[in-house]
Amino acid sequence: MSHKIAVLGAGSWGTALAINLSSKGCQVSMWDIDTEHINSMKQQRENKKYLPDIKFNENINLVENIADAIDGSDIVMFSAPAQHFRSALDTAIPFLKDETVLVNVAKGIEQKSLKRLSEIAFEKLPNAKYVVLSGPSHAEEVGRALPTTVVAASNNLELAEYVQDVFMTDSFRIYTNTDLIGVELGGALKNIIALGAGISDGMGFGDNTKAAMMTRGITEIARLGVKMGGRPETFFGLSGIGDLIVTCTSMHSRNRRCGIMIGQGVKPSEAIKKIGMVVEGMYTTEAAYKLAKKYDVEMPITEQIYRVINEEIDVKDTVKALMTRRKKHETEDAFCINGGK
Repeated sequence: MSHKIAVLGAGSWGTALAINLSSKGCQVSMWDIDTEHINSMKQQRENKKYLPDIKFNENINLVENIADAIDGSDIVMFSAPAQHFRSALDTAIPFLKDETVLVNVAKGIEQKSLKRLSEIAFEKLPNAKYVVLSGPSHAEEVGRALPTTVVAASNNLELAEYVQDVFMTDSFRIYTNTDLIGVELGGALKNIIALGAGISDGMGFGDNTKAAMMTRGITEIARLGVKMGGRPETFFGLSGIGDLIVTCTSMHSRNRRCGIMIGQGVKPSEAIKKIGMVVEGMYTTEAAYKLAKKYDVEMPITEQIYRVINEEIDVKDTVKALMTRRKKHETEDAFCINGGK
C-alpha cells in the first residue's frame, strides 16, 4: 500500500526523510513557509540550499499551499525548527483530520514556555495521534541512504509501530518506544552537550576531555529527564547516548561546529550567523537551565554553557569551574532515580 505523506518544513532533515520515504514508493508532498525555496526546489529537483546534490524522484511533489500538501495525507510530518513548531502546527490544524497521524522530527524545547513539543501538540489537539522520530541521524547521511537507526516514540505503541512500518527501509531501521518524554528530552538536551564538545575542540583540548564531557553530559541529561518523567533506560538508547555520540563527534553537527567557533573565541551571536542555519542547542541550553532550576536538578555542564553563550563568563573559566567542583562518587546518581545531585 502506498502512503501519502505531507512534509511541512523543507530544511535538510525534512528533505532527507522525504527522499527516504519517496524511495519506497510513498507519495510525498513538501511544503515550506518560504515559497521561494519551494519554487527553487521545484525547478531544480533538489534542495540546493540545505541538502545539495541529491536529486528528487517523481514521488516528491513540491507545493506552495499547505492545504494541498495535507489534503488526503495519511501522515503529516513536521520538520520545522523546534521554536517554530507551534506556529507550524497552528497553520496546519485547519486542514488536519481526526485520523491523521502527526509525526514530529524536530528536537528541542520551546524556549518561552519550557514545553516539550508533544506538550504543545496535545495542548492544541488533545486527541492527537502523535509520534516523535528521534535518534542519531544526520540528514546528510540519511539522504544518501547510509545505514541509520532511530526510534519512533508515542504514548500509543500501535501508532509508533505504524510509523515504524511506514518509514523503515533497508537503510533506515526504526525501533519503537513508549517513553515519549524520555525520547523527546534525550533528543533535545544532547544538543547542549554537543555545544560543549565543540567548545572543547575549539579550545584545543583532546579526546580525554570530550569523553568526560559526553559521559558526564548524559548523566545530567538523564538526571533531568527522569525528574521530568522519562525512564532511565531511554537515555542510554538511541535517542540518548546514541544521538549524543553522533552530535558530539561529527562535523555535520551544527551545534558542535558552533561550539568550536565559540571555543576559538568567536562571540556566540557571530558563531550562529556563520553557521547559517538554526542551532537548536542555543535555545535548548536556556530552556534546560531554567528547567533545572524548576525541578531542582544539578546540571553543571549545562549551567556553564548557559553562562558562556550569554557572555557572563569567559569560556576558559568554565574548565576550572567544572574541574574543581566538589568531590563525588561516580555512581551516586548514575541511574538518576531521584534526580539527585
